[in-house]
Amino acid sequence: TITHDNIEIMATILNIETSTDVCSVCLSSDGEMKFHDADYKGRNHAAVLGGFVKNALDYAKMCEMTIDAVAVSIGPGSYTGLRIGLSEAKGVCCGLDVPLIGVNTLKLLSVAVMFSKDIGPEDLFVPMIDARRMEVFTAVYDLALNEVLPNQALVLDESSFADLLSSGRKLHFMGNGADKASEVIRHENAEFVLGIRPNASDMIALSEKA
Repeated sequence: TITHDNIEIMATILNIETSTDVCSVCLSSDGEMKFHDADYKGRNHAAVLGGFVKNALDYAKMCEMTIDAVAVSIGPGSYTGLRIGLSEAKGVCCGLDVPLIGVNTLKLLSVAVMFSKDIGPEDLFVPMIDARRMEVFTAVYDLALNEVLPNQALVLDESSFADLLSSGRKLHFMGNGADKASEVIRHENAEFVLGIRPNASDMIALSEKA
């Protein structure tokens, strides 16, 4: 929402997500998804992203929608994927003369679960991006996406997040690193939401807020 002279205007935003093996583009307006393209087959970002963006911009032009900003995932994630996404986003911003919004990939993963499940007010979110061996990029957020634990690289073992798990609060683990975590973390307060991958369609709330 853009506020100008006490009038709230909902923005039209082009959202781009390329932090993992999924490449996706979403056009949002009034906080709702209007157009979405995604490739789940692997790291084909360089081949498909330009076409996805063109399709979204063509859709916006057809519907007489003016792009107000471009949002792009800024990691953590694959260096190559992030570089491709940022390069495309910067190019569109320069061409349209609109601002660029950076969206944290870990917060994006948290939102995907936050909006899809019955969540308690004290629940915590533990998004994970897979790194090498038993290492993940992770953080812990509360329901308002305040940091309980900051972004960090972590080598997983059976004691990971033990203090938070023993506090009585439920921890929701998600992202492509959660598969590895489920092999070593065993606790009644740990819930593993598998199959959640970063997607531009889940960026809308964060890019709209920004």
